[in-house]
Amino acid sequence: MNLILASTSPYRKQLLEKIGISFDCVKPDLDEEQLKESLLKQNHSPVQIAESLSKAKCKAAFKQINNNTSVIIAGDQLVAFDNTILGKPNTSQKAIAQLQQLNGQKHQLITAVSLFINGKVIHKNHITHLHMKNLSENEIKNYVLKDNPLDCAGSYKIEQHGITLFQAIDCDDFTAIQGLPMIWLSNCLKENGYEFFKN
Repeated sequence: MNLILASTSPYRKQLLEKIGISFDCVKPDLDEEQLKESLLKQNHSPVQIAESLSKAKCKAAFKQINNNTSVIIAGDQLVAFDNTILGKPNTSQKAIAQLQQLNGQKHQLITAVSLFINGKVIHKNHITHLHMKNLSENEIKNYVLKDNPLDCAGSYKIEQHGITLFQAIDCDDFTAIQGLPMIWLSNCLKENGYEFFKN
């Protein structure tokens, strides 16, 4: 079974590598920002936007490799807070501003994953509920310097020092926070013929 990760995310790559999966990476030929803007103008919800982006990446990668026998894994992730979407900050100033918005508040981290396998697309929207501690301005600035979370929606790296930012996390698959819900994904792969722990 030939697995293709339709992503250049180092976090998704690491999750697959940790469980010993052999795979190739393809960058989907898709203008994500343009699609996201279009969906926002149509008043789509954050969950609908994450799902649409994930499925679009899956379809784009399928067209690029043009191989029905490959299994394609695609995902998208965004933070929803107070009916607004927080994406990747890309700068330290924006990361600090995002964390100040989330400071002491509850928000949702939406992880959408799409799987093309055996001629069909299977999809999952995984929603994690997070409650951030009350943090001082210095704590926020020092955290951004420490983890440099500029490529992370919401401006935190939960797998590093970012775990200390939170008062509570409600989640049934912690790996979803890092980019892919690995329990669901491994179940889907096994149900569709993928063999784990081969010699």
